[in-house]
Amino acid sequence: MVKRSKRKSLPRRYQAGELVARWDPQQYRLLDCGEGRRLEWLGGYVVDRPCPVARWPKTPRQPWAEADAVFHRTPGKDGMWEFRRPPPENWVISWEMVSLFLKCTPFGHLGVFPEQAAIWRWLSEVLSQRKEEPPRILNLFAYTGGATLVAASYGAEVFHIDAARNVLMWARKNADRSGLSEAKIHWICEDAVRFVEREVRRGRKYDGFILDPPSYGHGPEGEVWQFRRDLPRLLELCGRLASPKVSFLVLTAHTQGYSPETLAAVVREHFAEGKQGELKAGQIFLPAESGRKLPSGFYVYWSSV
Repeated sequence: MVKRSKRKSLPRRYQAGELVARWDPQQYRLLDCGEGRRLEWLGGYVVDRPCPVARWPKTPRQPWAEADAVFHRTPGKDGMWEFRRPPPENWVISWEMVSLFLKCTPFGHLGVFPEQAAIWRWLSEVLSQRKEEPPRILNLFAYTGGATLVAASYGAEVFHIDAARNVLMWARKNADRSGLSEAKIHWICEDAVRFVEREVRRGRKYDGFILDPPSYGHGPEGEVWQFRRDLPRLLELCGRLASPKVSFLVLTAHTQGYSPETLAAVVREHFAEGKQGELKAGQIFLPAESGRKLPSGFYVYWSSV
């Protein structure tokens, strides 16, 4: 009789639970959402943008007609803004210790994904409880740097990776505004997979991982990212970069066809293999003043025990 070898420690189940993003109402408010739109108040400026998941009726009592800026989808890649009044010259909102410059981009983005505040809260709790030396953290698809700046504010050394140079400069400007210009942040404009592959070859190690990958994307040298195809390999590479003291990985996603269950399974198989820890997964919601809760993607946490 052949005796089967025991598998290494592996978190086979995950804890399910929703996350709700919370903001100071003097900084950001989701006023309402419905009929494929979202109405937001950001530092005194009201924006009406597309929101395909908001399929219910709008709330009549909310001031939709009074929006300062309305974004319209147009055929092709970009869209068009219609302004009742221009945005503030130095348009800034803050979450806790982090300040973020905003602007109306041709894609309808503003420089912040408000639902990420739920991740920033979790990250703050993890880092505030860490008793070891400040961790080395890898932030992939790091955008304008909200998570980077939260981590850096707790003394972490952060490698901030984004493929768009203009977005990288935007993130550095946010760091300056947040009083973190001297923090241990490495600003790197590169394709996420290419960077991680090179770090594996160099034998580098990291204590924490933050990933917010798009469904599709392009690197600075024409590299193509496809979530469904490339996520498993990226997680495996991150697993090889994990230090003996690795404490967490957090993944957020909006890609259609996935659920918290399937994302948790991918993280369990391709990152958590052989690591002692626990998984948590669920949906992120952004609460509206109208009483709605806007579904805003999924999250998976892996944390060491």
